Amino acid sequence: MDAAEVEFLAEKELVTIIPNFSLDKIYLIGGDLGPFNPGLPVQVPLWLAINLKQRQKCRLLPPEWMDVEKLEEIRDHERKEETFTPMPSLYYMELTKLLLNHASDNIPKADEIRTLIKDVWDTRTAKLRVSADSFVRQQEAHAKLDNLTLMEINTSGAFLTQALNHMYKLRTNLQPSDSSQSQDL
Repeated sequence: MDAAEVEFLAEKELVTIIPNFSLDKIYLIGGDLGPFNPGLPVQVPLWLAINLKQRQKCRLLPPEWMDVEKLEEIRDHERKEETFTPMPSLYYMELTKLLLNHASDNIPKADEIRTLIKDVWDTRTAKLRVSADSFVRQQEAHAKLDNLTLMEINTSGAFLTQALNHMYKLRTNLQPSDSSQSQDL
């Protein structure tokens, strides 16, 4: 799975919009949405919220966790803990990127939020590198990594898989096999 596929999955997350149009309930394969009434909040998938925002049909409300004070708490907690802490959303990075790219005018302190999310991402990536390094050095056979998001797994998965394959090849080449016994002359 690549980053675009993870972003596609994130677009199914529900966000709150305030429409400036009227429309009865709409029936989609993924579920019913609406009704849409001007000035009344309604939850819709992110892909629809972005589409409506681009057509100037709504105003997006940021998720409640997308607040400078809450993100500072999350960042500080992540830095204090040795293990990965639960994130407010499984798609926190993708949601932030999409919302800030398409609706930064609706998000208070957007630049600070972008910086805080980057800090959280960098902290978690550093933890992942340290965990992977420890895993490889100790020659472990398996690892348990709780509270990782799909994008975090996606960015490190290919590298870690290749590293483990190389380690396996090195280990199997270093072990003496039964068929390579020396012959006496």
